[in-house]
Amino acid sequence: MIIFGVDPGTAKMGFGVIEYEHDSRLIAHGVLETPAKTPMPCRLRTLYELVCALLDAHTPAVLAIEQLFFARNVTTAISVGQARGVVLLAAALRDIPVQEYTPSEIKQSIVGYGKADKTQIQEMVRMLLNLDAIPQPDDAADALAVAICHAHHASGYGALAEPWQ
Repeated sequence: MIIFGVDPGTAKMGFGVIEYEHDSRLIAHGVLETPAKTPMPCRLRTLYELVCALLDAHTPAVLAIEQLFFARNVTTAISVGQARGVVLLAAALRDIPVQEYTPSEIKQSIVGYGKADKTQIQEMVRMLLNLDAIPQPDDAADALAVAICHAHHASGYGALAEPWQ
């Protein structure tokens, strides 16, 4: 099963693609970036087009994305929500099921502790994918963590994502 993981953002959107059978294997990872001074509609269009190209290239069985969580900065939350929207639209138009996970669910699944720090998560991603080094940049490692989280849920810790209606 090919899983496409997303760490949403407008300036930097992390993506990670893994194949999961009995263990996880890295296929691709990276970051989609948009220039800060570009108008938001143009940034969202760019992200949409790039995500569409990646989905078409990798044909995932499911897209796993981090749920929106914010404590203080509402402006950032709105921006991230818009970026999530273009990803969800791209998946929906391709009939790719979407599974959402909270930050604590991802941490619990990867590290076994829902309040794990970023370095613990990154090291576990490296180990779980049998990599020589932690995937860079951080946003890509976070997206891989989301994909691995779904693999863990799909393998018995939770049900496979059902196609949305």
